Amino acid sequence: MESLNIKLPEGKKSKFLSLKDFEELIEPVKRPMIIAIVLQAISAVASIVPFIAVVDLAKVLLEEQKAIDADAAWRACWIAFFALLVRMATTYTAYFISHNADNDFQFYIRKRMARHLVKVPLGWFTNRSAGDVKKAMADDVMNMHNLIAHAALELLTAVLLPLITIIYLFSISWIMALVALIPIIIGIYMYTRQLKKGLKLMDTYTESMGKINGAAIEFVQGISVVKTFGQTGKTYSRFFEAGDRFLKVMWDMMKGALHTSSIAELFLTHITSLVAISTATIFAVQMGWVSSFVIVPFTLLGLGITAPLLAAVYGGRALQEAGVAATRVKELLATPVLEEAVAGKKLNSPDLELQHVSFSYDQKTNVLDDINITLKPGTTTALVGRSGSGKSTIAKLIPRFWDISEGEILLGGVNIKYLPTTELYQHISFVFQEVQMLRTSVRENIALARPDAHQDEIVVAAKAAKIHDRIMELPRGYDSVVYEDALFSGGEAQRLSIARALLADTPILVMDEATAFADPESEALIQDALSNLTMGRTLLVIAHRLSTIQYADNIIVLDKGRIIEQGTHNQLLNNNRKYASLWERHERSTMWFPETVVSENSANNSPISNPVN
Repeated sequence: MESLNIKLPEGKKSKFLSLKDFEELIEPVKRPMIIAIVLQAISAVASIVPFIAVVDLAKVLLEEQKAIDADAAWRACWIAFFALLVRMATTYTAYFISHNADNDFQFYIRKRMARHLVKVPLGWFTNRSAGDVKKAMADDVMNMHNLIAHAALELLTAVLLPLITIIYLFSISWIMALVALIPIIIGIYMYTRQLKKGLKLMDTYTESMGKINGAAIEFVQGISVVKTFGQTGKTYSRFFEAGDRFLKVMWDMMKGALHTSSIAELFLTHITSLVAISTATIFAVQMGWVSSFVIVPFTLLGLGITAPLLAAVYGGRALQEAGVAATRVKELLATPVLEEAVAGKKLNSPDLELQHVSFSYDQKTNVLDDINITLKPGTTTALVGRSGSGKSTIAKLIPRFWDISEGEILLGGVNIKYLPTTELYQHISFVFQEVQMLRTSVRENIALARPDAHQDEIVVAAKAAKIHDRIMELPRGYDSVVYEDALFSGGEAQRLSIARALLADTPILVMDEATAFADPESEALIQDALSNLTMGRTLLVIAHRLSTIQYADNIIVLDKGRIIEQGTHNQLLNNNRKYASLWERHERSTMWFPETVVSENSANNSPISNPVN
């Protein structure tokens, strides 16, 4: 297969956490892990004792004397037996503790990540897919299982067991001990080279895996649209390209590791150690440097030196992934959060003001520049402008989905930064086009803002939102679970969100025009629901169709993140500027597409566009 030369972005390299960061991450399970490590150390020592006992037994049995020392022989046997029992008990207990610690750690770290993500600005989520968040909270945490449950114990064994063995062998013959070390040193060196190569490509591997997953999801989710417009081949090609890139990355990783890992495994196998020790023993005996009995301890223990090291080599890939996953988890937990006020301040008035507000998503280019808006109690303010002019950004800054770059957003004269979000949401509620529902009962979805609301209050809100009858058609009514036995159309989901806002009963309502994409029948029901929702409240409306806001108290026209004009509908038409141009286009569209008149007629019944209300 063709080689793929990959260059990692500058400063973006996968690496293991520092010891300090790792200790901070596992702090809640640090004590049981220390206990497990101590037990595993005892196990490592106990695992060598039977071999030493066998050496002593062989010495007793092979000594050239008339009578065998039976006591010494049985003593060696009993020592070996009890050492095996100790090893079994300590190994079992150590791994039992480490796996329990891993279960506790995964539960703890997921709760910690969830608590952290609640405080992260929404902008963090807009730059990441649901798959990225899922990978961090599910896959990366799961990949850390090897790091917590196995790695510490296996690495300890891989270091301690050969170290104790080498010390014992040095006490017998330093020459032979050096010979036994030669294949180990070469194997470790080659394994270290393989590890470095793997880490260099780990970012690219993760990126390629994400792309092939994304291409697969895109193809499956968009299959109906793809087939409708005859683009199946094109979508297939994107998926195959992602797959081909992934295969090339995998090939480069395997090709780079194959040579070094093969040499490492060759030098760390029992056969290599046996050949080296046997050859060296024959030469040393001929030279008179050692007795022939030396071959017994070196054959028994020398061959066992490489076993834990080889196990570490085989587990190296899992350890790499676990280390990189731990790094990503730590980076997620280091994501800056929005500062949360502990106690609120007394509001001086129900006014909502944006004073000299500027905002940038990337801290480089402003998408809003010097915005000044005042929402007086009981008035309707509409935001108008082309797509990308900043309408939705303004609406989402009010609930602090992001913190503004400059200026202030004041509620009752108090900067919303100094209000706890729970208090902020007691004054402001939101109805957006994209309705978010939880996989829980319909009742709980409506009562999100007021979990303690009585059933009668929930029913009243649902009736006012024109969704009660639809809910009663569900198998379990209000107890039906959304996405399971409660499936709603777009218009029905919108009315459910209106019921949620009605139950919240806040004085200020921010609304992204809820009927922009509804069919005429659904739009009429939504408009009736909105009539109940908006009555007596202060409204900030994002307008997609100008006819729905022509009777607003104040219409604000945005262009490229700036307010270019504002006033009433008639005032703006008389100005003959941007709004007048937008209105003229709107009128022409209703002339060329008369079917939209149906929607316009239902829109004219809205309290936003009806001067009577």
